[in-house]
Amino acid sequence: MLTLTKRELEMLYEEALYTMVYRCGVVSSEIVASQEELFHYLQKAFEFNDSEHEAILQRVKEAKAPVYALKVTVMQAKNLLAKDPNGYSDPYCMLGIMILQNTKETEEKKERKFSFRKKKEKIEKRSSIKEVLPAKYIQVTEVKNNTLNPLWKEKFHFEIDDIYNDQFHLDIWDHDDDVSVAEACKKLNEISGFKGMGRYFKQIVKSARANGTAGTAEDNMDDFLGCLNIAVNEIPVGGLDKWFKLEPRSSSSRVQGDCHLILKLITTQRDTVLCKKTSNFVIHEMLLNQFLKHEHKQIEIDCYNWKGELSKHAFTILCHHGMQTDLSALQLAVVKWQACSKHHQMQEMDYSYLLELLRYIEEKWDPDMCQREQEQSLAESFNLFTEYCLSLLKRLRDVFPVPNTVAVTRLEFMLRCLSEIHGMKTFKMVCPFHNELHLEIAAVLKKGTLEWYEATCAHLKPKEKNELDELRCLVKLAEGVHEDIQRSHNVYNKLCVSIVKVDLFSITYRQLEKLVADDVSLAMEDLRTGSEQEASRMTHTMGETLFELYITLNELKRFADVLPLKDNKSLALAGFHEWFKTSIHMWLQTVYQKTCERMQKAVEMDKLECVDSLSKHSSSAVDLTTCFSQIREFWVQLAWPDSAEAFAFMTQLTDNICNSAIQYSEAIKRKVDRDHQALGQAVVTEQLCIILNNIEHVRKFLATILKDLDWKSSEESCGPDGRQQTQKALNTQLLNIDSDMQREARNVISHLTEKMIGDIKKYIQHISLSPDSIQNDDAVSPLMKYLDDKLITLSESLVKENLYRVLEALWWLLLKFIIDALDANRGVSVEFYGRFYYTLEALVEFFHAEGQGLPLDNLRNGDYKILEEELRLNKCSTSELIEQYYWDKLKEQRSTEHNKYGRISIKCYYEASEQRLYVEVLHAADLIPLDANGLSDPFVIIELCPHHIFPMAKGQRTQVKAKTLHPVYDELFYFSVTSEQCRRKSACILFTVMDHDWLSTNDFAGEAILPTNVICGLNKPQVPGGVKNVQPTVLQLTRPKANVKSILKMLDGRLDKEAQDFVKKLKEIEKYMGEDE
Repeated sequence: MLTLTKRELEMLYEEALYTMVYRCGVVSSEIVASQEELFHYLQKAFEFNDSEHEAILQRVKEAKAPVYALKVTVMQAKNLLAKDPNGYSDPYCMLGIMILQNTKETEEKKERKFSFRKKKEKIEKRSSIKEVLPAKYIQVTEVKNNTLNPLWKEKFHFEIDDIYNDQFHLDIWDHDDDVSVAEACKKLNEISGFKGMGRYFKQIVKSARANGTAGTAEDNMDDFLGCLNIAVNEIPVGGLDKWFKLEPRSSSSRVQGDCHLILKLITTQRDTVLCKKTSNFVIHEMLLNQFLKHEHKQIEIDCYNWKGELSKHAFTILCHHGMQTDLSALQLAVVKWQACSKHHQMQEMDYSYLLELLRYIEEKWDPDMCQREQEQSLAESFNLFTEYCLSLLKRLRDVFPVPNTVAVTRLEFMLRCLSEIHGMKTFKMVCPFHNELHLEIAAVLKKGTLEWYEATCAHLKPKEKNELDELRCLVKLAEGVHEDIQRSHNVYNKLCVSIVKVDLFSITYRQLEKLVADDVSLAMEDLRTGSEQEASRMTHTMGETLFELYITLNELKRFADVLPLKDNKSLALAGFHEWFKTSIHMWLQTVYQKTCERMQKAVEMDKLECVDSLSKHSSSAVDLTTCFSQIREFWVQLAWPDSAEAFAFMTQLTDNICNSAIQYSEAIKRKVDRDHQALGQAVVTEQLCIILNNIEHVRKFLATILKDLDWKSSEESCGPDGRQQTQKALNTQLLNIDSDMQREARNVISHLTEKMIGDIKKYIQHISLSPDSIQNDDAVSPLMKYLDDKLITLSESLVKENLYRVLEALWWLLLKFIIDALDANRGVSVEFYGRFYYTLEALVEFFHAEGQGLPLDNLRNGDYKILEEELRLNKCSTSELIEQYYWDKLKEQRSTEHNKYGRISIKCYYEASEQRLYVEVLHAADLIPLDANGLSDPFVIIELCPHHIFPMAKGQRTQVKAKTLHPVYDELFYFSVTSEQCRRKSACILFTVMDHDWLSTNDFAGEAILPTNVICGLNKPQVPGGVKNVQPTVLQLTRPKANVKSILKMLDGRLDKEAQDFVKKLKEIEKYMGEDE
């Protein structure tokens, strides 16, 4: 925007004063009426002193006054009366300026309506010319045939001699003949004897009628449709654009309808220096520029929010000037746009306001309304605005920083302005040869991005050249590029794509990605060359810096996924991980060392107190799991793309994690071992519980974090064979670390339970030494109270998993100590075993705790079952033990289906009337050969057992069947016994098959047993014919097993005659078994 010289300012000031001196039109509430106020404002806006003002004002007063004129546009009419038989009219307008001669006429005008045409007889009655209103430049519109809603859109121009008294008048008539009213009007004005004054409207009509061929004048008269009278001094400054209701010419006239007029007061022949040098269009823009500069200085709000608001004084001056110089709405809009678009290049303005101006121009655009000069000026403003905005886009990051939401909003509306301009038909007309907007924007963005990158590199360049500082510089550079691309993607790109159809992200990413890749590649090559020459050059600090660089580049590379498919090929960072392959082992080792160091420090600082009221582990466990989380994050960030290499690295990383966990478990245990002598028993127990919880916390965290290392990706990239190998490796590592951590937990539990062993042994011994006369509950209660007290403490201190482990360890100890007590007390009373049996059941109930403790299946394990059976049997009397012996044999018989000892077929029947039990031995089959000839000489012994149930029933035997393995006997036996005896739980018939040996003792071939309570006739319905009609029963032959032998062992340890006789008999049978056993 050019700055005006002093002389140009004076000429512009003269123009403003001239406009104010010769104001015209009715002022509204938005207009300042006071001339003095307006003069004062102009002085301030132009910064002129009083003497300068007075000098220029004097020149204005001495200058020639302008010529006033009224611009009239007859737009249309509606709802006119129908005067023709066809229901329509043929309307036309006659219009002109009515000159009121004196005050009297002015008063009369208020009492009647004027018309350009009156009835002939009325006109002739006038005695003088003054009684008829003269017209100046009377003009007519075209006739619109057959319509009640004519559309004219015709413009007229009338000079005004007296803006205070002249009046605009319009008639609308229905044209009824071929008379040319317009021609008559023209001729009348040609013969006018004095300039500026025509004849009367009546004379125009008479002249027209004289040239016509119709009948009488009365018949040829046009029909009146209505009129309008508008005083010139009632027209506002901004003009009138409205519908006027048509008026009658007298009370007897009947009219209807409305007429749309646009009226505007203007001036011509303005006697100012500037008007003689340049166009009113340019002058108006100069005035607006001057006011914008002045008003902008006065505002107190942020400049970028300013929408070009002007004071009432500036608005008044511009409004008068625009009206007086006859600038159209379009021209005024163009002027406002040009002035504001130029002004915004010097001082910020609200782009949304500029956008409104552009849209208003587009709305009002009419190529016929603008001259060539104005079109060129508008084209220049479009180009200047575009160039300026492109220069701002070039400095996008500085001018519109992302953190500044106001700046981003300004960017959005600036882009909308550019898009609006290049989409306007106005722009395409005044700038036919223009570049595509998206190409221009793309070009400046590329250039701006390169300049930003080069400036960033220069700013970050280290003062002293060394490898570490250069690496750090590269890290900062990559981070800056990453941040810039992220902002481009998240903010800038959305605006550019949606508004100007420019993919800013793709443009900047491909450009910056290539620049960064080139610089990093060169630096890594120099570093690799130096490292090969000097092996010790790579320090841990350099390794950490390299990792930061790798992570940043990796994040930068991920943005390629957002690129369109056509743009994400052949990227410079595609294989960048190869540059860092030699560094990854150092990274893994560094991670492991730092983890171990932090773990040792955490253990040292740990006070072995719970971290909070909701947790049961201490601070070191939290610190370690935090380290593991950071390792997981390290691996996620590493995101090594080569799956085979990644698998090897992940395996190493997992090993490091597992080793760290084991080292932690050992270190935290040593901490207590070192301090336990100085601490009390209760404190040590509490600390051991916390350690146990720490190990469990770490163990559970490990199971989760190892799976989070993305083994699945390695599986999918390794193919079917590799997938199986990967799964196996993961499962192995998970099992190994879990086993190791469980072992560490058991060690701590062992340490914890060791402190309870002495007390537990003492209470077990108390039960063992208690007299037989004491109640079982009294004997067991000290042990139960001790356990209850201990477990209350443990349950409060341990997490659930550890509490179960401690319970399992205590359960194992208790079972062991009870077994030890039994082993140390053989040959004791039945009451002794009863006490321990009661103790065992009480312990099961205690440790199960109604489902809150250990599951019953865990409690009733193998050791428990052996101990429970021993106690249960030992607490029995001899008779009960013998009955248990046969009951176990019955269970064994029921479970036997096929074996090598053969089978025996029998019939049994109880005859209740005789109280006899009949037993018929039918035959045997598939007996084992017990003689040298491969055969046997079998016979069967039949006994009712146990003997104390059937004391009077003696055993019987069949005949010997020589040399056969399938003997047939068909021998019947009976026993005199009661039904009550037969119904006893363990009552049974024992069939013992023996091999008769003529020279030595008989051999045992096998035995079978049948419960008596299932025999026909006893519980089942009677069978007619007795035993002969009973269905045979086939029994598999068996030999005694370990479970029944254990009962023999117990009986063998008893001294009563019943036990000794029973054991002696069974030992004889064992002797008969010979080597087969």
